[in-house]
Amino acid sequence: MGDFDLEQSEPFPVDRDGRPFQSGAEQPDGDRRVGCCERFQRSVSKWMLPEDLRSKYLERANCCPPPIFIILISIAELAVFIYYAVWKPQKHWVTLDESIWRSPLTYKPECREEAWRFISYMFVHAGVQHIVGNLLMQLLLGIPLELVHKGFEVGMVYLAGVLAGSLSSSIFDPLSALVGASGGVYALIGGYFMNAVVNFREMIPLLGVFRILAIVIFVGTDFGFAFYRRFVNDEAGLKVSFVAHFGGIVAGMTIGYVFFSAYNKKLLKDPRFWLCIVGYVVFVLFAVLFNIFLSPAP
Repeated sequence: MGDFDLEQSEPFPVDRDGRPFQSGAEQPDGDRRVGCCERFQRSVSKWMLPEDLRSKYLERANCCPPPIFIILISIAELAVFIYYAVWKPQKHWVTLDESIWRSPLTYKPECREEAWRFISYMFVHAGVQHIVGNLLMQLLLGIPLELVHKGFEVGMVYLAGVLAGSLSSSIFDPLSALVGASGGVYALIGGYFMNAVVNFREMIPLLGVFRILAIVIFVGTDFGFAFYRRFVNDEAGLKVSFVAHFGGIVAGMTIGYVFFSAYNKKLLKDPRFWLCIVGYVVFVLFAVLFNIFLSPAP
């Protein structure tokens, strides 16, 4: 047998740390087989980020931990709905029943001194169509957003939309009740919509058109049901405000846009961040003072 020349043999397939690649599962560079999680992350990056930020996201992308905030908030909303639907049944999918009206979670103008209602109303929904629409949209949009921007940013935008929704309703529709998570959902929609519009050319133009149209169709449909519940449906003699949708989407198009456009950037150094925060705080203070001194609500 001839001598075996190590220098002329093929190099061992090892990674950067000197560990051998597994056969078939791990191959260097372009020959490596892409796993399901990585394929999913690549799809998320195309939908959520402009092209110049995708590589940085994919370097850090990890399915663990999962998007905890949006999943937990959705489970809580579904649990509250099941409680009222099973133990205190509603008469109809679009009817606000008396049991929900008496809930300590529902926002009611005469109970404004119970401050938690300005947030807790998001857990109560008027019917199947109401909660399915909200859960579907916040999961489809919230999970990818949280994978990219993590739970803190998504949570802040979501809750900012919920609070902006109830405060807007207390100012512009002060005699109406309020239920549903539409304020938070619309905040996520508003933030994502602004990013899709501003970064239209970098976020695959054809898909950009599709995602913008999808948002417009959803918003238009949901607004239609909200108008129906406010101006047509009066079986229980109750009026449910739709103004929270406007408050939520404005919060999303300002605070949400800043959070979701600041990937891999320091928010505290972004003047847009401080402008939106100051504007939001001023609005909250005005709404609180309005409810204390100027509101016509009982």
